[in-house]
Amino acid sequence: MKVNVLEKSKNELKIEIVGEGHTFCNALHSALLKDSTVEFVGYGLAHPLVAQPTLYVRTKGRRRPENAMIEAARTLGKEVEEIQEAFESALKKEERLQSHAKT
Repeated sequence: MKVNVLEKSKNELKIEIVGEGHTFCNALHSALLKDSTVEFVGYGLAHPLVAQPTLYVRTKGRRRPENAMIEAARTLGKEVEEIQEAFESALKKEERLQSHAKT
């Protein structure tokens, strides 16, 4: 994944996210909306097969939009790790059940 900064000011940030689509942008959008210091967030994708999405964030007060973006990305990373751990745990449990059923 590559990120290009298109516009940046004290409370606004517009980036292009190369190689991603609606799935990732929607997750990042949702994480940013949970941040009370974010005033507005939106993303656009001209065409899902050829365009690179652009994401726009505007923050309130003194919070820098890049800090909100970094925190949202960390939150998504933690959520992905939790899903991975839950999936691995479920697989191990299923393997144990299958092993006991054979005996």
